[in-house]
Amino acid sequence: MTAHYKVHGTVAVITLDNPPVNGLGFSTRVAITDGLAKAQADASVKAIVITGAGKAFSGGADIKEFGSPKAIQEPNLLSVILAIENASKPVVAAVHTVTMGGGLELALGCHYRIAAPGCNVALPEVKLGLIPGAGGTQRLPRVLGVEAALNMIVSGEPVKSEMLAQLPGQKLFDKMSASVDSLQAEAIALAESVADTRPLPLVRNMPCKHPLGDAYFGFAGNMVKGMAKNYPAPMKCVEAVRNATQMKFDAGMAAELAIFKNLMFTPESKSLRHLFMADRAASKIPDVPADTPLRAVNSVAIIGAGTMGGGIAMNFLNAGIRVKMLEMKQEALDKGLGIIRKNYEAQVKKGKLKQDKYEQRMALLSTTLAYTDLKDADLVIEAVFEEMGVKEAVFKSLDGVMKAGAILASNTSTLDLNKIASFTKRPQDVIGMHFFSPANVMKLLEVVRGEKTAKDVLATVMALGKKIKKTAVVSGVCDGFIGNRMIEQYGRQAGFLLDEGCTPAQVDKAIESFGFAMGPFRMGDLAGNDIGWAIRKRRYVEKPNMKYSKTADLLCEKGRFGQKTGAGWYDYVAGKRDAIPNKEVEAMVEAHRQSLGITPRKISNEEIVQRLVYSLVNEAAHILQEGIANKASDIDMVYIMGYGFPPYRGGPMNYADEVGLFNVVQSMKRFAQNPLDDAAFWEPAPLLAKLVAEGKTFN
Repeated sequence: MTAHYKVHGTVAVITLDNPPVNGLGFSTRVAITDGLAKAQADASVKAIVITGAGKAFSGGADIKEFGSPKAIQEPNLLSVILAIENASKPVVAAVHTVTMGGGLELALGCHYRIAAPGCNVALPEVKLGLIPGAGGTQRLPRVLGVEAALNMIVSGEPVKSEMLAQLPGQKLFDKMSASVDSLQAEAIALAESVADTRPLPLVRNMPCKHPLGDAYFGFAGNMVKGMAKNYPAPMKCVEAVRNATQMKFDAGMAAELAIFKNLMFTPESKSLRHLFMADRAASKIPDVPADTPLRAVNSVAIIGAGTMGGGIAMNFLNAGIRVKMLEMKQEALDKGLGIIRKNYEAQVKKGKLKQDKYEQRMALLSTTLAYTDLKDADLVIEAVFEEMGVKEAVFKSLDGVMKAGAILASNTSTLDLNKIASFTKRPQDVIGMHFFSPANVMKLLEVVRGEKTAKDVLATVMALGKKIKKTAVVSGVCDGFIGNRMIEQYGRQAGFLLDEGCTPAQVDKAIESFGFAMGPFRMGDLAGNDIGWAIRKRRYVEKPNMKYSKTADLLCEKGRFGQKTGAGWYDYVAGKRDAIPNKEVEAMVEAHRQSLGITPRKISNEEIVQRLVYSLVNEAAHILQEGIANKASDIDMVYIMGYGFPPYRGGPMNYADEVGLFNVVQSMKRFAQNPLDDAAFWEPAPLLAKLVAEGKTFN
């Protein structure tokens, strides 16, 4: 059963019980309407309470039914809400903890609402490229006021119940309960007190106006348009709320539903819904059961107090986990501590962090110069220089001092984790935890599973990733893992485009217009061009037949390593990140092109985008075929969360599916004919060729 019915004196209580967030799936909707009918048929029942079991009232749609026919099977949510409105006895919604999406729309359909403090209230549909589809845009403005409601609907962000209860004139909550524990008793008391009230109050009958009318919505529309850019849903939220102020309720409802249905078929909404499901699927590992016992991680040690080590430390401090940082010299420790303090103090200054929270976090941090001081840590993460000899020294030291059962993690971004594990006598305890820079900001955590990594170690690190608010994606062992292995091909194509006639600014502008946060050359300047240079030097030895443009090497020979040196592909002014094109760099590119005897050609933005994006797709198909990634959606999450791929396009694999894999391969065949490109690379990966032949997609 996904909902329970029980009578308390004269009040029937319907309790949603569909873990984890009491999703409003088909069986739950049936149980609600059955409960309503049962209560109305029972003469001894005078009123009805609807509440939720566990840690939610309701989070809305049941994701297990997302996109399936069951999601709209009658009674759909609109029908359930109509049944509540038409009930002959008062219905009280007792909301707590999580009341979002359809859950909030359900509560708005009830005659009365009582809320527990600390309840997260939201209509987050805009984050899926949609608007609320069961009356949210029509009812919320009536109970909260137009401006407060529109802000919630456009942002999709949760607001605490006690904050909403303090809004002047709000009619969302008739009462606030003292606590979650007393909520049901107080809801029953409220139901008893209104049992004889007639007519029953309906949100749909409340007035909905804004004193400035069109002027307000014109202003709101301009604000939202400037922020929404490539996302159609936010502007449609404004339209729907405007309808609530200008149309009769039923007409506004019909318009809301029409907008909702149209948005369902936009590529943006499809992509965002794909990412919603991909995010949840990333934690599911085929051979690691969900109930795998986890190792306790109450303390973390970090080797290296540089920018990366400090950023990693902040993730754990933010989650309330003790951290001890190790460095070889006191000056390095002091510098690392200073950076952490500076980061936190900036948050305090901006009002994003309270002073007492800052002090609590810093109190969890300690430092040391001795490996022996790390012996009791549950997890240790090395964040030292990306060189195998350095990693070897660190892991041999850790193997000698760490307690049995401690997890030994490497933050390596490219190196062989199996080789790193071999430096210890406990390879089963070794795992990769590849954070992305800046580690305290970037959401991606690439979790690298070695051939001997124990399942409980993998399960523990995945759960820990969630605790520190990262999107954790599992990768197998290969050079560069998922993200950096793919980005190398992307970078190679960017280099070939320079050789053939582009400027760095043209390439960056084209891919940024496609939606990337930054182009390959701006990204190189941010990461440090010397890092890519070191990788290429290794490639020249390991893979002498692999073709590269030498332009990036020439740049590095000039010492133009990027933002950290104030000069890379672009020039930079101290304290700013603006990329200023440099004439000498453009002349260097042109001179190198001439030295190769290449006559530059005009290259379209379309070709630039296709070569960069399809290079990611083809390499990703190899990664999937080799089992380095578990599923295509994991690759999409890596690129959305770690590499600035536009979310409204759903990641490289989703985008390739949208374009059509047949069309992707046809473009690749054209690129293979280009004598200045790498024809061997553009041979479709076997998996890609197979999917095209079978008319299938990645996802």
